[in-house]
Amino acid sequence: MESLISNINKYLNYLIIDKKYSLNTKKSYEHDLMLFHRFCNDKKINLSNINEKEIKEFLKVLKQNNLSNKSINRTISSLKGFYKFLLIEKIFNKNPMEYIDTPKMSKNIPSVLSKEEVNKLLEIELINKFSYRNKAMIELMYATGLRVSELVNLKLNDIDLQENILKTMGKGNKERLVPIGEYATSIVIQYLHKARPLFLKNKHSDYLFVTNKGTNMSREQFYRILQNIAKKKGITTHFSPHTLRHSFATHLLDNGADLRSIQEMLGHANISSTQIYTHVSKESLKKDYKNYHPHG
Repeated sequence: MESLISNINKYLNYLIIDKKYSLNTKKSYEHDLMLFHRFCNDKKINLSNINEKEIKEFLKVLKQNNLSNKSINRTISSLKGFYKFLLIEKIFNKNPMEYIDTPKMSKNIPSVLSKEEVNKLLEIELINKFSYRNKAMIELMYATGLRVSELVNLKLNDIDLQENILKTMGKGNKERLVPIGEYATSIVIQYLHKARPLFLKNKHSDYLFVTNKGTNMSREQFYRILQNIAKKKGITTHFSPHTLRHSFATHLLDNGADLRSIQEMLGHANISSTQIYTHVSKESLKKDYKNYHPHG
């Protein structure tokens, strides 16, 4: 039997080539499976000797290392997929994951910005190429609810500024169309005319948003930009690019948008993923009641 690491590599190739998973999804599986590989390596456990007992011991170590239930659930999911692959390929004839259950998850209500905080975040003085680009990225993300990976991978031909619509490739390589508001359209047009050529310096790029070197923006770079701007604006809400996506959905719902429409715009395969925002709206209502009602 081949080693654990060679079979992990086979599985990761299968995810990209056969399942058409994105590189980001593949990296998540790789991270989880390499944790498992290191555990087995440290314990000198061969692939053929792995059973339910070893799996439970591995999960216990993750718990001891203070991994959240969400992270442990994802690792279990990665291992279940891996062993299913080994069975299908007839590399393995038993499934040690068969009776492994995932820990119960408490539903975490997403962190969202208030409308006032969003406005504060977008109060960016347009003084140089960076300010045009940064404002365009933040405005577009809030206007469309894109995932950060979708935002940084937008190409010029993905966005139609006359029709105020963009297309994006979401999870599972599913394409969707998302409308763009007037504010976002306006600042993106300004960025394209006044800033993008200054970043490219006669270079060519198909990507909408580029760095000072003329390359496409990474998720990590955008995260740092957001963090710096939020800090300068005194925004203390736990903040990440995904917070803008949560805020997009919650503010739409607050203003009466249909849940199915929000699901479509977010690219959720299941309505249950979108329903979490109904809880956020309820929390917002409770907060407003407590703050503004005389007997709150």
